[in-house]
Amino acid sequence: MSPEPLDPEALRRFFMEQPEAFATRVLALIASLILFVTVLHLVRRGRLREEYSPIWLAVAGGTTLLSVWFAALRWLTRAIGAWTPSSTIFFFGELFLLAICLNYAVRLSQLANQVKSLAQELAILRSDLARTTCAPTDS
Repeated sequence: MSPEPLDPEALRRFFMEQPEAFATRVLALIASLILFVTVLHLVRRGRLREEYSPIWLAVAGGTTLLSVWFAALRWLTRAIGAWTPSSTIFFFGELFLLAICLNYAVRLSQLANQVKSLAQELAILRSDLARTTCAPTDS
């Protein structure tokens, strides 16, 4: 007698209906609150610019919201077609990291262009200075 083939939809329902682990929720809540406090501390000490703080505070807030309101995470998991809530979190984490990497690449490109322009301007100024100091004067 061969075993029945697994029904993918029944397996997905099984994963979605599993009770959330209390310890995992508490750990996620603590981690998100630590991130929130850390961001505020870094901004206050001037180690993180204010323009980046809304992004990180939104991540901390979203993580706090999903760790407290697990039904929202399950709804989001169903909406994107994922099998488990953890895969949803990893998916959005990867999207976030991709966006951060793209943002840093754009900023690095801008800074590289600024450094190139400044180096060219400095070379021109040094050339002008050398020409004016070495030129004979009519006295």
